[in-house]
Amino acid sequence: MKNPFKKILDMQEKATEQTEQEAQDSTIETTENQQDSQKTENTSDSGALAELQKQLEESRNKYLYLFSDYETLKRNAARERLELMSMAGRDIMTALLPILDDFDRAAKNNALSEGTALIHHKFAHTLKSKGLSSLEAKAGDEFDADQHEAVAEIPAPSEEAKGKIVDILEQGYTLGGKIIRHAKVVVGK
Repeated sequence: MKNPFKKILDMQEKATEQTEQEAQDSTIETTENQQDSQKTENTSDSGALAELQKQLEESRNKYLYLFSDYETLKRNAARERLELMSMAGRDIMTALLPILDDFDRAAKNNALSEGTALIHHKFAHTLKSKGLSSLEAKAGDEFDADQHEAVAEIPAPSEEAKGKIVDILEQGYTLGGKIIRHAKVVVGK
């Protein structure tokens, strides 16, 4: 006769083995699920990482464009400021030119006293120190429409004087290299 305990022990062993096998299967399934989950997370992490890198590159490009625009703006502002400073006195200089013309005419006709001649010299020197310079024009020079304004044409005294300056009525002036008044001249035809 068989031992009834042995039968119970065999059944317990089978049940234990079955439980262990189920536990292993469950562990394998859990591990596989975790690996699948990690793959999904890695895929989503790498997608998120790629998206962040793309955003970083876009931000960097925007920064470089803005920085470049800012540097250009600074250069333009500095250039405009220098130009403004050099031309700041243009209106005042233009208003003072008729006074200088009157002094020049009086000096040319010897109608200045000694004190007035000193004032004329000081006035002309001060204007020159502020950047005013005269356009060099004299009788016999070629007429240049960029520097001269022809106010009259008269018959040329000689064939060589045709198209040339015969007389200068008002001197031309530049301020900071730019013409603020053209020389008013009479041209021979």
